[in-house]
Amino acid sequence: MTAVMHMPVGLEVRNLQVRYGAFTALHDLSFTLAPGESFGLVGESGSGKSTVLRAICGLAPLAAGVVRLTGGADLPAPGSKDFRRRVQMVFQDPYGSLHPRQTVDRMLAEPLLIHGVGNEQARIAAVLDAVGLGPSFRFRYPHQLSGGQRQRVAIARALMLEPSVLLLDEPTSALDASVQAEVLNLLETLRRERGLSFLMVSHDLAVVTHLCERLMVMQTGREVETLTSPALAAGRVAQGYTRQLMAASVGFIAKEDKAKVV
Repeated sequence: MTAVMHMPVGLEVRNLQVRYGAFTALHDLSFTLAPGESFGLVGESGSGKSTVLRAICGLAPLAAGVVRLTGGADLPAPGSKDFRRRVQMVFQDPYGSLHPRQTVDRMLAEPLLIHGVGNEQARIAAVLDAVGLGPSFRFRYPHQLSGGQRQRVAIARALMLEPSVLLLDEPTSALDASVQAEVLNLLETLRRERGLSFLMVSHDLAVVTHLCERLMVMQTGREVETLTSPALAAGRVAQGYTRQLMAASVGFIAKEDKAKVV
C-alpha cells in the first residue's frame, strides 16, 4: 500500500477563546495555516501554545471562536468525526501517549476500528515502513522501544487515517539531540511526500526555525508577533519578548552574542 498524497489543506483559526472557570487561557487568538505549510507556535511554559492544539482537536473547551479547514472542496465541519480524521495530533511524551499494555499493532489498528476503515494489515505495514520501523516492531510493547522508536510509533498512529493536518505538540522535546534531528527530518519528509500541513508547538526556537516557515510568538494566551523563520533566525523581530526568547533558547544564539539581543 503506497502513501496517499493529498491536495494540501490548511487551517483557519479566528478569535479563539478558551476558559477554565474564571481563568482565560486563550484571548481572541487568530492565525492561518496555509495548505501545505508548517507553522509554529512558540513561547514560554504557560503561554497557551498546547492549549491551541487541544482546542482545535476538541480536547479543550472552546468558549468562542471558529476553527475550520481551508483550501479544498467538501471539507468536514469543525468538531465532526471526519474533521477529527483529517486533523490528527502527535503528543509530547511518546511513552505517556502510548498504552503500556497494547502492542504497536493494536495501537495502530485502533483508529481504523473507530472510524470503520478497512485494509488494516496493509495500512499498518505501510505506515510502519513510512516512519522507518520494520514489521518486527508490530508486536512489541512500548517498554520494549527506545524513546525515538516510541515517537515514531506515535507519528505512525497519527498517519493511520491519512490526515491532512498534523498537530505536533513538542514532538521531539523528550528525545536526545541526535534522535531529535532524525525525527525532525522524518517529519519533514512525511510532510513533503504526503502533502501534509503542520501546526507545531515548541519552546525551542532552533527546532521551529528548522521545521517551520512561519511562527507565532505567544505570551499569556495572546499573540505577541507573527514572523517568518528566516526573519527570526536573522534577529529581525519587533518585540522585546521575542528577543528575550531568542536569548533564552539554548543553541539558537551563540553564547557570546546573547548580550546583543537582551
